[in-house]
Amino acid sequence: MDKQSANTHEASSVVSARLARNIRRNIKERVIEFILMLAALSAVATTFAIVAILLTESLGFFKTVSIVDFFTDTEWTPLFEDAHYGIMPLISGTLTTSFIALLVAIPIGTIAAIYLSEFATHKTRETVKPILELLVGVPTVVFGYFALFFVTPLLQKVFPDLPGFNMLGPGLVMGVMIVPYISSVAEDAMRAVPMSMREGSYAMGATRFQTAIRVVTPAAISGIVAAYILGISRAVGETMVVAVAAGQQPNLTFNPMESAATITAYIVQVAMGDLPHGSIGYQSIFAAGLVLIVMTLGFNILGHIVRKKFRETY
Repeated sequence: MDKQSANTHEASSVVSARLARNIRRNIKERVIEFILMLAALSAVATTFAIVAILLTESLGFFKTVSIVDFFTDTEWTPLFEDAHYGIMPLISGTLTTSFIALLVAIPIGTIAAIYLSEFATHKTRETVKPILELLVGVPTVVFGYFALFFVTPLLQKVFPDLPGFNMLGPGLVMGVMIVPYISSVAEDAMRAVPMSMREGSYAMGATRFQTAIRVVTPAAISGIVAAYILGISRAVGETMVVAVAAGQQPNLTFNPMESAATITAYIVQVAMGDLPHGSIGYQSIFAAGLVLIVMTLGFNILGHIVRKKFRETY
């Protein structure tokens, strides 16, 4: 009986130790899960905090300025004695520079992604892709002065009437700057396409080019559209390039040969000044920022709709 009791006690001790280890492990896992959840929610909380601040400050602005005048007035002179608060000149400058940038970035980025994914050798890919992504690390203010002192003088040789500050030069430079974002994300999406789809295409007699265009690209369209949306958001939110090279005079025009100000350039202009907190001029940057957030959200929703449509098609 003494030996049996000892064995029972030893077995219960082993079980108790195992249960204790399991409890400690479960506690550790719960703590880790909680920390990971906090990390994931931090981005969401930051977004909500930004929107809340923009809304709070913008409400004070719209108590003074009619929202109808805000979207219909064609002049933006909040810092002048005869103040006007029409956001359209800033929107036109933002859309024009972004459109030029996307005209450059989307074709070049897509072609680069197709080449790196489907045609480049492993050695070429490992050499070209890091070099291409080095553009991401270049400060945007450097791109701004590059547009002002190099690209614009070159364009003036083609267009002699082009002013020193214009939307064409910075738009082109922004397009080059955005290429790595689009090419990298799109190439990752294409390389995620199963090799069996390529092999099936080759078995049907398709060439590598036909396979890349008609099989891989449609299959990766969700990731490619996501790359485009990232590029659009990057173009719309760009600050220093347009602030340096496009000018800071609000001008309601869609002509890229003219100078204009963008929403981000105006925010920088006012944020660097000495306007007192709570003044109508100071609150105007939050109203402009809110418009920028809404524009970016609209582009993201549009991209989600397009992505969903293509996902159902293919």
